[in-house]
Amino acid sequence: MRIAVMGTGYVGLVTGACFADLGNHVICADVDEDKIGMLKDGEIPIFEPGLTEIVRINAKMGRLEFTTDIEDAVKDSKIIFVAVGTPQGADGEADLNQVKAVAETVGKAMDGYRLVVNKSTVPVGTGDVVGQIIEESQTENHPFDVVSNPEFLREGSAVHDFMHPDRVVVGCSNQAAGQMVAELYEPLDAPIIITDILSAEMIKYTSNAFLALKISFINEIANICDGVGADIKEVVAGVGMDGRINPAFFGAGIGFGGSCFPKDTLALIDIAAKAGYDFRVLRSAVDVNYDQPKRFVKRMGEELGGLNGKKVAVWGLSFKPNTDDLRESPALGIVRLLKDEGADVTAYDPASADGAKAEIPWLVTAENPYDAAKAAEALAVVTDWNMFKEVNLEKLKGLMARPLIFDGRNIYDPEKVRAAGFEYYGVGRR
Repeated sequence: MRIAVMGTGYVGLVTGACFADLGNHVICADVDEDKIGMLKDGEIPIFEPGLTEIVRINAKMGRLEFTTDIEDAVKDSKIIFVAVGTPQGADGEADLNQVKAVAETVGKAMDGYRLVVNKSTVPVGTGDVVGQIIEESQTENHPFDVVSNPEFLREGSAVHDFMHPDRVVVGCSNQAAGQMVAELYEPLDAPIIITDILSAEMIKYTSNAFLALKISFINEIANICDGVGADIKEVVAGVGMDGRINPAFFGAGIGFGGSCFPKDTLALIDIAAKAGYDFRVLRSAVDVNYDQPKRFVKRMGEELGGLNGKKVAVWGLSFKPNTDDLRESPALGIVRLLKDEGADVTAYDPASADGAKAEIPWLVTAENPYDAAKAAEALAVVTDWNMFKEVNLEKLKGLMARPLIFDGRNIYDPEKVRAAGFEYYGVGRR
């Protein structure tokens, strides 16, 4: 199959590379000339495990190409995936300008039937909007179909998630078009759900909203554990064994971030409001998530007798491990809060230090986690990179002015850390 993918961000590049790896001919198109230049040279502009190898192999085999010529990509392909950004707009609503621009270009470039697939996370009803724009932009009347195929890729494991999906959702009004998209995924041997477009669009928001709810819910339970002396790890172990619940997304900590959950929860609240409904439960989840970094920094200040003038090491800057994505990162929020309280902050992250410094020019970063901890009066672990889990505690203790760890991701065994001579505070840990 000849496929065009519009957008070379996390979703677009992973989608294009993986479809090429399944034997299709794929053209990834983007208006960013620098990004396309890098990709043509075999350089990957984002940090995503396994992506560099799969891009280079399929580009070498001639199955994967990159271009800035959107119209040529449309003319050369039968199926066009729209995988551009839908950032948070005013009042939390999704900004669809990039999606609309692609739809207009597709309409103008069409010289025959095209199947347009919305891969971007878009509000319910966007399929109709895209179809209308394509129809109005055509210079000649060509047939087309619009299908919704929401992505469920986690940054840090996106290639694996694409190749081993829990399910594939296809929303369509024309069953033949939906079946064409479903056939692309048949080699993955995954459950394929074919539904209407509106339901497919709603499935994506519902999934992300529910996962966000689980995170905020368990963070509230962890906050209660702090007050009563229970241990959140033991609570989750007991609750998570219930088959109706399971322990996934029950990791208490400083809250969720990234390119999906924060904007998608707000977008769904906006969608509900426009439908005349106040989504109170989800609003509360957003409020809890906003408060978690503040609670964490407040706890640090209480134990340190104030943060003004205190030297604090911060491990982690990206919103989660195995990615360099800083969007809505609670780690960056904590860095800013520490600075506001007068702390002297030195940070380390194995993938996103340069990006963080571009966003926060005053931020001091170290070459490794131990250098960041030198002479520190406290260490805040706020991204759960594996390299932090196996730290040499004896070496770390010898470097710090005060052996005090605030574990914002609950990655350490409190008894082990305390036995090594540290003061230890987790989130909801006894």
